[in-house]
Amino acid sequence: MKRLLKNCTIIAYENDTFKEYKNGYLGIDGDTIDYIGENRPLAIYDEEKDMCGKLLSAGFINTHTHSAMGLLRGLGSDKPLHDWLFDDMFPTEARMLPEDFEAGMKLAILEMLASGTTSFTDMYMAPRTMAKLIMETGIKGSVTRATSCFDPNEQYENHEVGKDIKDLYENYHNLKNGRLKVDFSIHAEYTNFPQIVKGYSDDCKKYGARMHIHLSETKAEVESCIAKYGKSPVAWFCDLGVFDNPTMAAHCVALSDEDIDILAKYHVNVMHNPTSNMKLGSGFSPVAKLIERGINVSLGTDGSASNNNLNMLEEMHIASIIHKGYHQDPTLLTAETILKMATINGAITQGRNDTGCLSVGKKADIVAFDLNKPHLTPNLDSIALIVYSMQASDVCMTMVDGEILYENGVYYTIDPEKVYQEVNEAVKRLYQK
Repeated sequence: MKRLLKNCTIIAYENDTFKEYKNGYLGIDGDTIDYIGENRPLAIYDEEKDMCGKLLSAGFINTHTHSAMGLLRGLGSDKPLHDWLFDDMFPTEARMLPEDFEAGMKLAILEMLASGTTSFTDMYMAPRTMAKLIMETGIKGSVTRATSCFDPNEQYENHEVGKDIKDLYENYHNLKNGRLKVDFSIHAEYTNFPQIVKGYSDDCKKYGARMHIHLSETKAEVESCIAKYGKSPVAWFCDLGVFDNPTMAAHCVALSDEDIDILAKYHVNVMHNPTSNMKLGSGFSPVAKLIERGINVSLGTDGSASNNNLNMLEEMHIASIIHKGYHQDPTLLTAETILKMATINGAITQGRNDTGCLSVGKKADIVAFDLNKPHLTPNLDSIALIVYSMQASDVCMTMVDGEILYENGVYYTIDPEKVYQEVNEAVKRLYQK
């Protein structure tokens, strides 16, 4: 099907820079953008959709989250990371049934579609369930099963997650025309032992897969690793061969200059999670310095238990202001830089070269905003408007691969009432006394 979106403001990406079209046209042929301009295209389209008063941007790419943690939203608030994880998260997750994971994942998809996210990177249990939901609902996603080990004597050849991830990759990677991807994943240094990490990393390299990890989230994590191994988590992962794979590292808060040198050398992608890092009191990732070193930095919400939502617009706003305030420099992390982090850089992190921006030849992964709102008037700078003013409630349409998945409160591929019922049942099971 060929569809033309017309009479709208469009934030396109041309010649490595954003370009704004007023009263523009965006043509879609199947799942791909085939025209962007201010003049009406000559081609004939099957459907013309009037988008007057709307602003179009590339859909957001949430590069680090734990989808089903929506069921843990608000649990263990106001605690430091270690206590939050071991006292609240891990015990509750151990009680979760397969239907609980599915309910939480569906809830996450509802939230992401309604707030303009078109692709996400998930690190959680039950990855096959999430893979099924990605295929059914039309959203894009990268799934994994994170390895962890608490037995220092366990050998990798006996490690269940290592066996499972290979089966997952072989049977699910790149299904649905690449909408679904599978990554390898190591939860963290403090939840693993060297022999497991080395074997898992070697297998990742054999498959040519991408690696998703938590890295240097807190000062305490770094100090503990140095006490155990005489090196930082960055050096520890590097020496075990993790960075020989295309690596996506979440958090990266407590970094030394030597750590940054290693990340730059191995082209590690850093996934910035400012809301989660601040809520847990972890600190501020040195994002400006990372970008200065040429490191690709994208944005992630983290899970809803530490955020407490999956709202990429809120994540963009917070990321845009905290570094300016911390460094007392309003020129840091401009609106353009932040929008790139949430779109183009996210696509790079996920290993997707066909999305992340509105350009001819790219997939039609689009979010539309309704500009007829008091807080969006006047629109003197569309990119600044998105980063500093926009709210999730301003999203009026989310499109993936040319298909409208969400529009004006209506979901076309998932039943929200059924999801809420399943979520309520899961909450009763998990928390009833």
